Amino acid sequence: MLEDLPEGKPLEMAIHPKRARVLPAAVVKNPSYVECGASSGASTPNTTPPVNRDRHWSKIRSPLLDDEKSALFNYGSEEESGEEEEGVTQSVMVARVARMFVDEADEEVENGCININLEWPPRPSVCDPTPPSPSPPSQLPASPSPASPTPNLEVSMEPSEKFKFDWRAFSMPQINPHLRREPFSQNVGPAVSFTNPYEAFTAIWDREIIEVIVRETNIYAQQLTTIMLANGTICPNSRITRWQDTNVNEVYTYFAIVLAMGVVVKSRLEEYWNTSKDIFRTPGFSTEMTIDRYQLLSKCLHFNNNSNCHPKLLTRPQAKLYKIQPILVHLNTKFSRLYNLSQNVALDESLTMWKGWLDINQFIRNKAATVGIKTYELCESQTGYLWRFEVHAGHDTSGVQEDDPVSGIVPALVLKLLNGLEHRGHTIWMDNFYNSPALARELKVRGFDCVGTLRTNRQFVPSELASITKKDMTVGQVFGCTSGDVDLMLWRDKNLVAFVSTYHGLATTRCGDTLKPTVVQDYNICMGGVDRKDQQLAMYPIERKRTRVWYKKFFRKLLNVSVLNSYILLNKNRTLTHRKFRKALVTDLLAAHKPPAPKAPIPAAVHCPAQYDFIKPGKPDRLKRQCAVCKKRTVTYCKVCNVPMCVFTCYEPYHTRLK
Repeated sequence: MLEDLPEGKPLEMAIHPKRARVLPAAVVKNPSYVECGASSGASTPNTTPPVNRDRHWSKIRSPLLDDEKSALFNYGSEEESGEEEEGVTQSVMVARVARMFVDEADEEVENGCININLEWPPRPSVCDPTPPSPSPPSQLPASPSPASPTPNLEVSMEPSEKFKFDWRAFSMPQINPHLRREPFSQNVGPAVSFTNPYEAFTAIWDREIIEVIVRETNIYAQQLTTIMLANGTICPNSRITRWQDTNVNEVYTYFAIVLAMGVVVKSRLEEYWNTSKDIFRTPGFSTEMTIDRYQLLSKCLHFNNNSNCHPKLLTRPQAKLYKIQPILVHLNTKFSRLYNLSQNVALDESLTMWKGWLDINQFIRNKAATVGIKTYELCESQTGYLWRFEVHAGHDTSGVQEDDPVSGIVPALVLKLLNGLEHRGHTIWMDNFYNSPALARELKVRGFDCVGTLRTNRQFVPSELASITKKDMTVGQVFGCTSGDVDLMLWRDKNLVAFVSTYHGLATTRCGDTLKPTVVQDYNICMGGVDRKDQQLAMYPIERKRTRVWYKKFFRKLLNVSVLNSYILLNKNRTLTHRKFRKALVTDLLAAHKPPAPKAPIPAAVHCPAQYDFIKPGKPDRLKRQCAVCKKRTVTYCKVCNVPMCVFTCYEPYHTRLK
């Protein structure tokens, strides 16, 4: 092994202590990186002379000297010393000791757990480049008990040194990574209790926002009619000529019909109003609203007054989202106030399919709808509750500062989505589009934990770690380093995957027959919050109905999301399925906002002629009046109209004129 190398020659390679594998020279030259967790795989050819393995492992199995123990516990905390003890370098001695711990734990690893009683050195400050002096083994603090409260490991630092990373090796693989996690004690779940689907839905879509929609829809209908009259595009049979101002009850009914279309899925709009006596009949839609009125409401549905839009006073993203901005502000406010997030929160993108021309269209390769309207969403990992979102409409680069690593577009977006959750102990799970060591440090300072994949070309990633390639590692190997509160790891699976975490370290978990880093398993479980939301909404595609206006389709997507959120608000104990919730919501909306039944018409009186009474009883002369048509005196009149008229000549002309 390494102790058998000829003296006086530079150390260009190190041998893996478990499988005799050559490690990258970049890792060996920098003593602040450590390798652990290698699994079975093809070994790289080795050019070192053969050694007696029994003699070698007998040396490692021998009791540790006090100096070796001290060097083990302080490995990675001090700069490398050029001194050697009995011809063996310090790095080789550490490899021996680490191998001893691995061999002693092999039997327990096979049973699915690792119980190694380790004592940890005092945690150095990430801002202090000088590591603390080594402590004698007898004075090392005991490992914290699981039952005792975890101390706050946040390191105080000056703003000028916040992004000064002192990368070093892990002192030992961490057995319980949650000891470094931010404490979380917030009440989780709905902020208000609800008794039925209607209450949960109207808590989001309350009467205030519905009145805004009603007002803007009526204004837009008048504006549209005026424009069509000025352009000469209106016809006598145009649907807009039959427009009547809408009201709150009708908008709620319109919402109910739109949601019902997600439960009863048909390919064409006209099929919902099919009243023929066949298997495709759905008479309920025509009972609640005519198809002409539904199409007219869909055409005139509006959320912001066009007359108040002044592009010169708005930024480019604000101008693009102006027509739907009141809905975005309202839903973001309601979503965040009505629900308290659990500890694990996922931040990812979502896409609303839109294949028409739109200058804010985005392309995402790993999404089902590859082209559409992209939103950045913050969702609860367990339920998929959408807590806050931002629509991608271009980025504002006015606040970017070259000397501030977190003032960039992506870090500013992340901090904006997390605004209001500081110092509550949430763990943010992100992919490599967002993650960086600087952002992880900033989130840690603000009371968050940050975990996710990482691009190794990010700022502050050490060059030694970034230079490692897929060929330098075998399947199952892990390389890692830490700066105290931010950990970086490289893991070789089928491909090379990099992770950043603020608490995982090099802890491992058994998955079947193999050991994997704990961060990998936790990432696969907690990262899917946004995808979990999209999967639940895919069963009720109310936004897939064809429309030529992008913001109306996006409004339907938001309406669909609000139904899912209201379902999570009500169904905390999972007593109601998602489909039953939607059906009950549609029924409650129609019942609560059904228009009053029209009054029964008064039956029309039957017009018939009659004669006036006698002037005197017993006398043949009757009372006479002047005819209303011919002005002659007559004894007949209409009983309903009480107007004198001649029966044979004037009666019919008079009533025809009245019609």
